[in-house]
Amino acid sequence: MTITKQEFARRRKNLMGMMEPDSIAIVPSAKMQIRSRDSEYAFRQDSDFFYLSGFDEPDAVLVLLPGREAGEYVLFCQDRDPAMELWTGYRAGPEGACQHYGADDAFPISDIDDILPGLIEGRERVYYAMGRHAEFDQQVMHWVNVIRSKVRSGAHPPGEFLDLDHFLHDMRLFKSAAELRIMKEAGEISARAHTRAMRFCRPGVYEYQLEAEIQHEFAMAGARFPAYSSIVGSGKNGCILHYVENSDQVKDGDLVLIDAGCEYQHYAADITRTFPANGRFSGEQRALYEVVLAAQQAAFDTIRVDNHWNAPHEATVQVITEGLVALGLLKGDVNELIEKEAYRPFYMHRAGHWLGMDVHDVGDYKIGGNWRVLEENMVMTVEPGIYVAPDNSDVDPRWRGIGIRIEDDVAVTKAGCDILTADVVKNIDDVEALMAENA
Repeated sequence: MTITKQEFARRRKNLMGMMEPDSIAIVPSAKMQIRSRDSEYAFRQDSDFFYLSGFDEPDAVLVLLPGREAGEYVLFCQDRDPAMELWTGYRAGPEGACQHYGADDAFPISDIDDILPGLIEGRERVYYAMGRHAEFDQQVMHWVNVIRSKVRSGAHPPGEFLDLDHFLHDMRLFKSAAELRIMKEAGEISARAHTRAMRFCRPGVYEYQLEAEIQHEFAMAGARFPAYSSIVGSGKNGCILHYVENSDQVKDGDLVLIDAGCEYQHYAADITRTFPANGRFSGEQRALYEVVLAAQQAAFDTIRVDNHWNAPHEATVQVITEGLVALGLLKGDVNELIEKEAYRPFYMHRAGHWLGMDVHDVGDYKIGGNWRVLEENMVMTVEPGIYVAPDNSDVDPRWRGIGIRIEDDVAVTKAGCDILTADVVKNIDDVEALMAENA
């Protein structure tokens, strides 16, 4: 299950179709990153670069030249070097870039200073994401200045820079059928990982052991890396939104909040489940959990074509505020409390975000100052939560230190939405039944 060469070619063609005449687009790859001393992190390709090329090597540059007779797609990449490949692995080289990745022309990256200014020269506009790659920004400006220095000799430098992200990120927001299949698989792998962690959990285990169970399930399914640092927070740690230490021992009576998703074929999943370490929700835990679950369902009910992006969030705010009032954690008129954002000490984040190649994926949430209208094949998360800080003196002590979030990934469809991560249980009876299998 992969994106085909034909789909990558369609993406490039669609992007070039949106570019002005006599223009050029330049997209750099990611670089290797140092972890410590001479040890490097595992390489992960820049999402924009991979989206257009499928090329998964560092130190490369993709160039699109609409209308160029000699070929519209040019790739600069590392040359073949058998001696170096013994140390760092095989490279495609320029020949492989053409043969396997559809480039019309490909050159060694070492030759880019000699060749790319000539490709830029005569083009009126440069499409480039200025400001995201500081070192490469300087390189691009150097190439343009080289052309400017030759104006008296008849050289024609570009007169305008345009933001490539505006066009490319809008393309990435709408998922193809192949992308949706991959994201469904990522969701299913991640769901199995959450189920495995629930089955393994019991008082006395450590948060990092639950993380290890999740990572094992990811890797065994071919998803070697998480899409983001996994959050495994037990007890009061569940009230820390981005808790990643994952170092505490799980205690009897704790809730365990796990926010984890794999990256599969360069696409992310993002799931959160909250469950009792001993297999049974306490009265307070159950009451708050039911509110969060109802809020998520209310959000699902609003996700449909032609509704706006913020509607799911508004639905969760309504349900959570009503629930907090019913349980006595907030006091007052629900509408007034919402207007004053009195819920924010308990629910301080939004109900979701775009999802795709990046876990917090690209795409505008507003257009012209208004919330974006949902369209078919957008993918988003739905993740309401309630967090009662352990030091919240405004509530009865029995509620303090309870953190709950429930999150799923959904694709917008003609009929509403398709939940891509539905395979992991979340109803209280189902969660307790699954946890009972540990007994």
